[in-house]
Amino acid sequence: MQWTYDGTIRNALWIGGGQWAGKTTVGAILTGRYGLTHYHCDYHDSRTHEDRRIATRARRGQPPTDWSEYWTKLSPREMANRALDNSAEQFPWVLDDLRALVSPHPILVDGWNLRPDLVVTVAGDLRRVIVLVPTDEWRRHQAATLPRAAAFGADLPDPARAQRNRLERDRILAADAAQRARALGIRVIEVNGAQDAESIADEVAAHFSAVMTV
Repeated sequence: MQWTYDGTIRNALWIGGGQWAGKTTVGAILTGRYGLTHYHCDYHDSRTHEDRRIATRARRGQPPTDWSEYWTKLSPREMANRALDNSAEQFPWVLDDLRALVSPHPILVDGWNLRPDLVVTVAGDLRRVIVLVPTDEWRRHQAATLPRAAAFGADLPDPARAQRNRLERDRILAADAAQRARALGIRVIEVNGAQDAESIADEVAAHFSAVMTV
């Protein structure tokens, strides 16, 4: 295949939404079914993109993020606003990564930080975008049962408070994603735990079917 500047981006399939909705699980199922190439945005966010974020802050003369302060001293709304700012800063880095991929198969991109108003600027066709958000009850269930939901990557003086802050921050971000998506005409699926991941993958595949050529 011949590389083009925006070919991968133009043909990508996007799964955004809230944390703990099963986006990556659904993405993995669809990748296995259809032989897609799966770009896991959250993995890059916590690694190479975080390195770029630190370097960018250093060039501006700003200190690196104090994660203990972030999780325990900011309000959930302040945390959500900072996450939205970070998503806007990160999105061009996601596009850089996608431009470096050349594949005969569609690229499926998933991540909670893929905000609908950012994705719609490059997706071209709304049938290439879908948003998954958990209900409040399912978010609490996931937070209580998934080991990674209790991990913060920092030693915190008050882990219980940090977890309460994270749950509320995540609720704010999921509501924001759903609101923005609906305003843009992007389909939103609410995940409540009643359907298994395979069933949700069926819904997402049906949504993508008109534009997913494999």
